[in-house]
Amino acid sequence: MNKPVLILGGGPAGLTAAHALASIGQKSVLVEKEDRLGGAPILSGYARLVPSREWAKDAIGGMVERVAGNGLVDVRTSMTVKEFSGEPGNFTAKLADDSTIEAGAAVLCTGFTHFDSVSKPEWGFGTYPDVVTTTQVEQMFSSGQGVRCPSDGRKPKRVAILLCVGSRDRQIGREWCSKVCCTVSCNIAMEIREELPDCHVYIYYMDIRTFGLYEDLYYWKSQEEFKVKYIKARIAEVTSDGEKLIVKGEDTLVKRPITIPFDLVVHAIGMDPNVDNMLLSSIFGVELQKHGHIARASTYSAMGATSRPGVFVAGAATGPETIDDSIAQGQGAAMAALAGAPAVKAAAE
Repeated sequence: MNKPVLILGGGPAGLTAAHALASIGQKSVLVEKEDRLGGAPILSGYARLVPSREWAKDAIGGMVERVAGNGLVDVRTSMTVKEFSGEPGNFTAKLADDSTIEAGAAVLCTGFTHFDSVSKPEWGFGTYPDVVTTTQVEQMFSSGQGVRCPSDGRKPKRVAILLCVGSRDRQIGREWCSKVCCTVSCNIAMEIREELPDCHVYIYYMDIRTFGLYEDLYYWKSQEEFKVKYIKARIAEVTSDGEKLIVKGEDTLVKRPITIPFDLVVHAIGMDPNVDNMLLSSIFGVELQKHGHIARASTYSAMGATSRPGVFVAGAATGPETIDDSIAQGQGAAMAALAGAPAVKAAAE
């Protein structure tokens, strides 16, 4: 392809797409709306990644370095696409600074938005400072301070992790599983126990979905080696008695009410569609599926194809996804874009 490939989004999928193309001599233009590359793992301050246990700043930081220093990748940060027109092999993108890019294809790697726990007020977030999210706990670890209660900086002696906050909840319009939360929560629980051996960690769950090999590596390991306690429950509310946070609910295994005091309550937040997806759909002329993610055509025709020929998609832009699978999809979509594989109409379910 004698024109560059336009890649939108500088997270794991976009970085991989750019590097894959550069490795075979193909130019690309990588457009990222934030002021730096790395996506959620860097911008949100993730700690150790699942399943490699590598620090995000090292693993994703290395991906950033190999792209930012590559002469075949034209990186445009703090930038967005305003208009996109043309056909495969001959697209034109107008950027927010009014410059234009002539591209042979486009790959959308625009990721996701973290669920805002304010939308689940009955579980205490925004009301009590010691109710936090998994992302905030990741930031505590990555900053080097370790897990602390934000209200006074003390080390918690009892921590609750509440699963499916912003996932599998029709009452708030989240009718999907966010795929990674169970495993990430198991990992965080083990890290807390590793740092604070005297701290008791409880995970409240509807179901455990540590899919594939993660079942052994995280679910069973967290119980058997790290003594993390699991409670199958429906949470009613999170309140406070003035000293402790009180998690109230029903133990659904024994069918009885359960009330336990905690020092710190952690919301395992889900993955929402990117808040910009409606705008991106309009600009790039691609369909969205019913929940607002970018609709993906059948993988059997072309990896990452969308409803518009010549425009491809990879990673969490299509729905909740792991970092490892986002990386694989980024490479696959880049190769499909380079090959000019025709897209078929996406099934916008």
